[in-house]
Amino acid sequence: MEKNHIAIFIIPLFILNCFTSRAELNDSTITKRFSIHSQTTVVNQTKPAFKAAYSGENSLQPGRENQTSLTSTLFLGMRLWKGASVFMNPEIAGGSGLSQALGVAAAPNGETFRVGSPEPKIYLARLFYTQVFALDKYTEHQSDDQNQLAGYEPIRFFSITAGKLCVADYFDDNKYSHDPKTQFMSWGLMDNGAWDYPANTRGYTPSLVLQYIRPRYEWRYALSLTPKTANGNEMNWNLGNAHSSSLEFTYKCRIKNREGALRLLGFFNTTHMGNYNESIRLQPDSPDIVLTRRYGRTKFGFTINAEQEILNDLGCFFRAGWNDGINETWHYTEIDQTLSAGLVLRGDRWKRKDDNIGLAAVASGISSPHR
Repeated sequence: MEKNHIAIFIIPLFILNCFTSRAELNDSTITKRFSIHSQTTVVNQTKPAFKAAYSGENSLQPGRENQTSLTSTLFLGMRLWKGASVFMNPEIAGGSGLSQALGVAAAPNGETFRVGSPEPKIYLARLFYTQVFALDKYTEHQSDDQNQLAGYEPIRFFSITAGKLCVADYFDDNKYSHDPKTQFMSWGLMDNGAWDYPANTRGYTPSLVLQYIRPRYEWRYALSLTPKTANGNEMNWNLGNAHSSSLEFTYKCRIKNREGALRLLGFFNTTHMGNYNESIRLQPDSPDIVLTRRYGRTKFGFTINAEQEILNDLGCFFRAGWNDGINETWHYTEIDQTLSAGLVLRGDRWKRKDDNIGLAAVASGISSPHR
């Protein structure tokens, strides 16, 4: 068995078509109580055939593949009273990733899920309520956007958000690498791969998010439900024995008058996970992690996330992450350690500010018993 803990996969992926459209259905300078937006993203990827010494049902398949994915989301928002708003996002998703998003932990298309069936399906992605409490009288204007209402919002505030949401919308943010619709599409680049963040198969979960925001620093905490099965859709409401906690500190800085940010995140998950070493002891030749699942198992880890503006239209990012790698991955992807870095150039120079050209690298590994 190989003793190499770090595996770097270089796979030729030809993006034949990547189209993102966003339809803004209201004027943010007029409508402040209601907000309606939509987005549709289509991604087509292909890879050539390659030789493999061995393959299994969870491997990247060695034959030539061509797969297309589609996601379309409607973003509805309404202001209720001072500081209070509610948002709802119906979504449709279909298609498949290469090899059904298996075989590469940093899967190359962040718009795909491990759902098995490629048929489009309509579901409720997000439905949540937010209450903002101003900490002083100072405000700034906020433009109308997806899940964001136009109006004057406090600069210093404490907020409570509760409902079905995507935890990654609030944590591990990065100006240059976080949105697979408009930036890097790899699972190992859109989020920190070592953060086993709580989510169902499609990336959403009931959560409570607390935020304390000031101009130079931010604190966030989330308590979230976990699925009943690994990467499953049905959530486990046995909160005492199955839950996830995420805590993040953000420090916003300036280097040579250029904006930057540093984020430190820690997480702790507990549910009825399986244990890698125990499954090996029970069946050395063919370990089955499912046979060792029980409540009381935990997974914890830490991540660091940095971004820095270099020029008006050029920026860089860096991420590193680690988790203990003792018990099975429950939510995200099979990564226990990761390093990533990259550069992103915005399309100002050719008068298309929404364009991005980027170059990034990610190296990911798993723990010895996990391997």
